[in-house]
Order: sequence, then C-alpha cells, then structure tokens
Amino acid sequence: MRLPQARLDQVLDRFREIEARMGAATDGAEIVRLSKEHAELRPVVEAVSALARARAEAPDLEEMLQAGDPDMAAMARDELEALKARLPDLERGVALLLAPKDRDENASAILEVRAGTGGDEAALFAGDLFRMYQRYAANQGWRVEIDSLSEGDAGGFKEIIASINGDGVFGRLKFESGVHRVQRVPETEAGGRIHTSAATVAVLPEPEDVEIEIADADIRIDTYRSSGAGGQHVNKTDSAVRITHMPTGIVVTSSEKSQHQNRARAMKELKVRLYDQKRQSLDAERALSRKTQVGSGDRSERIRTYNFPQGRVTDHRINLTLYNLPKILEGEALDDVINPLIAEDQAARLSMLEDEFS
Repeated sequence: MRLPQARLDQVLDRFREIEARMGAATDGAEIVRLSKEHAELRPVVEAVSALARARAEAPDLEEMLQAGDPDMAAMARDELEALKARLPDLERGVALLLAPKDRDENASAILEVRAGTGGDEAALFAGDLFRMYQRYAANQGWRVEIDSLSEGDAGGFKEIIASINGDGVFGRLKFESGVHRVQRVPETEAGGRIHTSAATVAVLPEPEDVEIEIADADIRIDTYRSSGAGGQHVNKTDSAVRITHMPTGIVVTSSEKSQHQNRARAMKELKVRLYDQKRQSLDAERALSRKTQVGSGDRSERIRTYNFPQGRVTDHRINLTLYNLPKILEGEALDDVINPLIAEDQAARLSMLEDEFS
C-alpha cells in the first residue's frame, strides 16, 4: 500500500501542534487531554518517521549505483534490495496505525458468561469457559474481580460476571462475545452419548472515562437483603442494591456488605451497559459499510464449537479449526484463536483505508 505523503504530513503536523499547545497550556483538563492524544500519536509518528527515512534513502542509493566505483555500486545495490524488501512492512505498519480503530481497544472489560441450552451440562461448560478466561487473564498480567455469580446445581455457573482490569483487555477479548457450543459426553451420561450444550459470552468495554449522563428520574433504586451462606451480616440488613433504568429496562444489582459500595458499583455497571448499548448501535451502522467483518457483535450468533471427542475447536467466523482443545481451555493456547481473529479485523480495517486512498 502506497501511503500518500500528504496523509503522513498531517500526522506529523498534528503531533507538532499538540507539543506546542502542551507547552503553553495551563488548564488541567486540557493538559490531560493533550497528553493522552500525544501518547496515542507518538507510536504513529515514530513509525511515520521511520518510513520517511527509508523512503529518503532510496534516491541516494540509486545515485550511488551510477557511481564509477564498482565496490560502492555493489554495496548500494545490496542495500537498495534490502530497503525495497523492508518498505512494504514499514508501510503496512504505518497503515495499521492510521486505519480506523476501536476507541475502546485499550480499555478494561466486563466479562459475562451465562449457561445456555443444555441444563446442568451448560452450567458446567460456562464454568469451563470462565476458568479459561481467568487463566488467560492471569497469563496476561490482568486482574480479575468477580462481581456476581449464580452457581449451577451440579457445578459450574448459571451466570458469572467479572471485571477484568488491565491494558488492552477489551482489544484482545472483544471477539469472544457470542454463543459458544460444546460437544462432549457428560459425566452423568451412562450410555456414552455425545451431548451438545451452549453458553453465551459477552465482553463489554469498561473505559476509564465513560461519558454517560443518567437522569435521576430515569432510574429506580431498590434495596433488599443480601442472600448467601452464613455470616452475621447476610440476610440481616437491606444492603444489596438493584438499579432499574426505566427507558431501556436495563437492571443491575450488587450485593456486597456495604450499601454505599453497592450503589456505586451498580451505577458504574449501569453506565458501562448504557455505553455498550450505544457502542453496539454505532457498530451496526459502521458494519453496513464494511467489506468484511469478523463478527456482527450479535451475542446470539454462534461463534465457536468445542468438540471434545475430536479435541477440536472451530471458530465459525473465519473457518479456523485447531486440534489443541485442552490447551485452549486451559487458557494457555487461547491466543491461537484470538490472534487470527485480530488479524482478520486488521485486514478489514486496512481494506477501509485503501478505499479512502483510492
């Protein structure tokens, strides 16, 4: 992809403008905003500068080829060939940085896993999926905090919701949203028959600066008694909080010991859900203009099958089949699925950039 010099100059000009404004700014909020944009643009500028230096070398090397010194000409020829081989990678790297990107790429996330069709086996599978993400998060150095859970009668979870905090969580997990299907012989199956069950996964971005205004008239806050196993506090005070957002029907709950903490946590989760609703609406509009798309973002979409008898994992969106199911479910090899999904998304974004320059 041959990137227009004018587009590269725009990036450099904007970076220099931000640096000048940062030096003169006195307002704290403006300094924070400029510093954030400066940090986001710095890797782009570094890549653009590296590309510019490489492009500038070519004419000098071609001039050396015409020199009378055979040794200098031979050296220039080798360097020019190496430069021409390196340029496409440099241009692709800059193109990826310039391509339209998800504004929530680096955000933390809320992970929701729910048992679907399949009864007890679905709850057990939901537990397997959550542990897969929990182990993957540990390998990435992310922090997992369980917000709420409902255990299955035979183990696993009917529902579990957790916050995963770290850099780039949403960018790596966002393609996990959808229906995950499992095919295996349950431990309770005496006849050895393979059962098919399902669980749904939702990954919601949790950016630091969620700008969602919620009117007091639009919410109803109820308190009720927490329920749980034992303890002096449980079932004795109305500490749990339920917030209902009337315009959308979204309901969030929190049932820790402190009513104050529950109210704050529930309001935070409500803002995240409203933000995600707005985000999905925008994504649906943008999807209409995309040539390719990893997934629609529809959480009712079946995205992946885990087949235990064959040790196979298939991601249906990109026709990817892998035969390392145990390592994937351990979280150890989940990147083998995630990386191709990210690559497919990057290809789609590059295609959009090519349309812009064509």
